[in-house]
Amino acid sequence: MEYRSKASIFGLPLVHIATGALVDGRYRRGIAKGWVAVGDIAFGVLVACGGVAIGGITLGGGALGLLSIGGLALGFCAVGGVSVGVVALGGAAIAWYAAVGGLAVAHDYAIGGLALARNVIHPQVSGPASLAPIPHPPFRWSDALVLLGFIAALIVAFLSLRARRKE
Repeated sequence: MEYRSKASIFGLPLVHIATGALVDGRYRRGIAKGWVAVGDIAFGVLVACGGVAIGGITLGGGALGLLSIGGLALGFCAVGGVSVGVVALGGAAIAWYAAVGGLAVAHDYAIGGLALARNVIHPQVSGPASLAPIPHPPFRWSDALVLLGFIAALIVAFLSLRARRKE
C-alpha cells in the first residue's frame, strides 16, 4: 500500500506512507520519503516512523535523527533500548553530555545502575544531596568488564541475526 499526498514542499510530498508487499513471491519493503514519512524504511524531514527511520523526529526499530525514539536510537537526544547521542536515555545509554539508564556512559554526567562519567549521580541516595554530583573514579576494572561483556553480547546478537537472514 502506498499513499502520497498531492501537496509537496521543495519536491517532497507533505505525507508519504509506504508499506511493504509481496511482489512475484518476494517481499518488497515500502520506502517512504517526505516531510512526514511512514514505512518499512522512512526518510522524513520533520517526522519519520518505521522499521528504520531517519529524519528530524524519528520513531522506529532503528532511529536516526535529532530526537530519536526506538530500539536502537542514534541522535542529538536519543531514547531507546540502546541509545547513543549528546543526551541519551535508555537501557544502555551512551552520551557525550548526559546519560540515564541501566548502563549509562557519558563524558560529563551519568545516572544509572552502572554509571561511568566525570560526575555520577547515584539514584539510590535520596534527598537534596542526591542531586549533587558525586566524584567517580575515572576507571574501574569491574566497570570495564561489564561494558566489554555488553559489547560482546551486541556483536553476538548482530552476527546471529545476520546469519539468519542469509538462510
